[in-house]
Amino acid sequence: MSKRERRLRTVDLARAVGLSTQQVRNYEDAGVLPPAGRTDAGYRVFGERHREALLAYRALQPGYGAVTATRVMRAVHAGDVAGALALVDAAHAALHEERVALRVAGEALEALAGRDTDAPPPRSGDGPHGLRIGEVAALVGVRTSALRVWEAAGLLVPGREHGTGYRVYGPADVRDARVVRTLRRSHHLFEQIRPVLEDLRRAGSSEVLRTAVEARGRALTARTRSMLAGAGALHAYLE
Repeated sequence: MSKRERRLRTVDLARAVGLSTQQVRNYEDAGVLPPAGRTDAGYRVFGERHREALLAYRALQPGYGAVTATRVMRAVHAGDVAGALALVDAAHAALHEERVALRVAGEALEALAGRDTDAPPPRSGDGPHGLRIGEVAALVGVRTSALRVWEAAGLLVPGREHGTGYRVYGPADVRDARVVRTLRRSHHLFEQIRPVLEDLRRAGSSEVLRTAVEARGRALTARTRSMLAGAGALHAYLE
């Protein structure tokens, strides 16, 4: 009997891949495995194809996640290979978008490099609590109209002076304006800039965000490698 014709009981398959017999049954029910044969007594009968399917699924999990890995294997066993590959493509596209967002954050940090961004800027001569819009425009190197547009888009959130209602920009507002200016010059959209500012505000400082960005970059690299391994295992299974 050839290797591919070797019959495996549920317990044999479970031992071969390091799972419980119940997990093997669950995976078959979920479509992760192709349908098993049955003995006259109703017991499941598996083969080498099922072992390979489990190995492919487990290789897909680290990079693509359990949900996508399950959907991919279901599509394969339903005969929809194109649909399975479309799911793989979508996962890679989503990872690319994460890398783009990380690059935008990196550019923002470069814009802030060498600046004492956590220290207050010079105080306004007109107000004790921060800078007026004209002063910030001059400091950042843009027109006041640009600052108003960025505020309308939700990128800047300056305070208002009690009584007069004039905009008042604190240190973090000036920092954010510098970030927006730099990223807009690189033709980034508001939708790409907004998450960077949110992360920067959440981190509290550019150095904390830099550490987070570096850690995220390493995580994305590790995930890319896992996805490559998973895609390779899926390719081998399809062959």
